[in-house]
Amino acid sequence: MDRFELESALRYSEENRIEEWVHLFLQYQDNNIPFSEGLKLEKRYFFNPINLSLSNFERCCGPETNMKYIVDEINFEKYVKGMMDSLNKGWKMPPLIINFSQGKFELNDGNHRFEALVRSQIKEYSVIIWTTSVEDKLLFERTFLNEKN
Repeated sequence: MDRFELESALRYSEENRIEEWVHLFLQYQDNNIPFSEGLKLEKRYFFNPINLSLSNFERCCGPETNMKYIVDEINFEKYVKGMMDSLNKGWKMPPLIINFSQGKFELNDGNHRFEALVRSQIKEYSVIIWTTSVEDKLLFERTFLNEKN
């Protein structure tokens, strides 16, 4: 079984298999099976990993009372600190998985990783964007892919 780090995502993307990587990662590494199963309910458009500014995103999961998904603060901090330690040792964490819909981003998977990156003062990181509608797919391509080329 692959180690689900940035390099494996890039390898799958070179083979036009990024959607497969996302499901393998969610099911076997991240233990986020409900998200994986939900993605399979209809046609999705996945973009290969791309480096984007982290300022484009916000967490939706954490110990703060304003979060969509509130989690235990002690465990949240433990995970984030562990990830920061791993980053300092050279770990190339998996890309964040983000939905782009109606011109807005939603960080679906990687809230702990995102926080570790921000606290480590990393300004840009690799993300996998997915959309459901063709309109959102085209808007993302026009807005973000054209400026990267």
